[in-house]
Amino acid sequence: MARVSINAGDEWVRDLVKLGNQADAVAARALAKGAGVVADKIRANLEALAEDFNPDEGKRPYHYLPEGAHFSGIPDYQKKDLLDSLGISPVQADAEGNYNVKIGFDGYGSQPTEKYPKGLPNPLAARAVESGTSIRPRQPFVKPAVSKSKKAAIEAMQEVVQAAVAETMKR
Repeated sequence: MARVSINAGDEWVRDLVKLGNQADAVAARALAKGAGVVADKIRANLEALAEDFNPDEGKRPYHYLPEGAHFSGIPDYQKKDLLDSLGISPVQADAEGNYNVKIGFDGYGSQPTEKYPKGLPNPLAARAVESGTSIRPRQPFVKPAVSKSKKAAIEAMQEVVQAAVAETMKR
């Protein structure tokens, strides 16, 4: 799970104060909208990763590489598993009153192994692709997505809050 902290600024807080008892619901909607923008960029980056193929197709399971071999991309089944497991958690408030939403990968991959009979955990697979391993070069797709979509996410959140404030002011 990636952790990103976005400080909205004083203007956003002033707008939320104007909403009174609706502020919590509007803040949750705004965070969900912003998280959607970031998740869409993560999904696009993941889809753009180069796929690897199994040169020994049918001879042995893909997850067993020959001695000294390395992945050059991400296996197609693993990419599909990651795309299927990418999700956004519900917005929750913590004990300090801060709202949190998480974007990440859940569940297990479709290829069981001896070590992982349920399949490789998707968060582990995502981290291996993002950070690299001894048999896989790093192929960051989460960090660049967060960096490039941060401004758009803030703008999307501000639009939700400003629309709610405008609606409240009409009443």
